[in-house]
Amino acid sequence: MTRILFVCTGNTCRSPMAEAMLRAMAKQQGIPLEVRSAGVSTIDGLPISTHALSTLRGKSVNHQGSSRALSGEAVAWADLILTMTASHKRGLLNYFPEAVDKAFTLKEYVNQDTAVQADIEELERLYSEMHMKQALGQRLSSEERTRLLELERRIPSFDIADPFGGTLGMYESCAAEIEESLKALVGILQKG
Repeated sequence: MTRILFVCTGNTCRSPMAEAMLRAMAKQQGIPLEVRSAGVSTIDGLPISTHALSTLRGKSVNHQGSSRALSGEAVAWADLILTMTASHKRGLLNYFPEAVDKAFTLKEYVNQDTAVQADIEELERLYSEMHMKQALGQRLSSEERTRLLELERRIPSFDIADPFGGTLGMYESCAAEIEESLKALVGILQKG
């Protein structure tokens, strides 16, 4: 059984919506799956946002539970970790570098463009080199810096905007964006 962990900032909006919607889709499609969510900057026990809950109810999707802080246990539990933004992914990998082979943004993971995937892999390598060199008191070469900036400009954004504090319409728009990626994810899971 595949275990998927969704990650956002506070685990009260995007990641719990993704968790609940994927759980409902997987159940409907008969896909054996365990799903959790967590936040990179939260505490355990906060309630899901009222607008997020209303948005899920509007889709006839149930959500039970409250916020959970990202932990080593959750990272180890997951077969696949899907973040809502590149920043969440970088934060996750900063604290849990062992997750490098199973951490992606949701939109990145479902993107099937091999050229974009190759650019992402190269950018990740350059970020790793940059962090390693910084730890050793060194810098990227000017060619490496130029390439890193070129890749950052070329790669499309895989971020899902944070609706926190916004209107119900903003939450519904966010949920629709997440749902579109989840449909592609379900297709990948069914193949695999």
